[in-house]
Amino acid sequence: MDLYERAEKIKNFLAEKISYTPQAAVVLGSGLGSFAEEIEADFEIPYSDIEGFPVSTVPGHKGRLIFGKTGGKNIVAMQGRFHFYEGCSAQDISLPVRVFQLLGIKNYIVTNAAGAVNFSYKPGDLMIINDHIGLFCPSVLTGENDERFGTRFPSMSHAYSRSLIEIAHKAAQNTKTDVQEGVYCYCKGPMFETPAEILFLRAVGADAAGMSTVPEVVTAVHAGMNVLGISCITNMAAGILDQPLTHAEVMETGKAVEKKFSAYMKEIISLI
Repeated sequence: MDLYERAEKIKNFLAEKISYTPQAAVVLGSGLGSFAEEIEADFEIPYSDIEGFPVSTVPGHKGRLIFGKTGGKNIVAMQGRFHFYEGCSAQDISLPVRVFQLLGIKNYIVTNAAGAVNFSYKPGDLMIINDHIGLFCPSVLTGENDERFGTRFPSMSHAYSRSLIEIAHKAAQNTKTDVQEGVYCYCKGPMFETPAEILFLRAVGADAAGMSTVPEVVTAVHAGMNVLGISCITNMAAGILDQPLTHAEVMETGKAVEKKFSAYMKEIISLI
């Protein structure tokens, strides 16, 4: 079964459960899943109960889809995502985005936990992504192109929607949330980066680094969706502080900022 057939089968299954087209799809990264509590759920389903859907294996990723309302808008949230480092294929990683595309969803909001490469950032900061560096990321578009999904050579000049970035800044003002704006760099994982690698990333213009997001964003851009990216800075990247990096630190920082993050995300969605 090719990717289109997989996505269409899941789309048909989900469309039987809901009576509306969500105005946005939201992906919740490591430590950020508590935003799901802000959703007035109409329908929840574990990934494992969706035939053909991958299953998330990372701690802190509950692995379920939630359809419901928040900020006065109907949305679908992914409480957990998929990564190349888990052994997922490009087809598996792009599958949820393709399902959202076939459901007719136009806005894709992706969140993640990221390490600060920019010295001026600190753990707990929220960063609006205005661009990314994905040169180290396998392309989810490798192979024969399916024109039903999008063009062979999609432009990434404006991968992150300027209008959604403006909304994100307005939401920050409305909620009195201090935000950064910068460039996210994809790194392969699951190991954290070395100090030398972080020096390199800073030299080429990265402000934050993480192990996700870019494959999904490339898929969403190929699908013609409007993309907004928000990083939660959960730690300083390797070499900035004289201490080892741990996933526990990522989760702890996510827990510490969950109220601020949830209020901010809810306001963004209300303005879309």
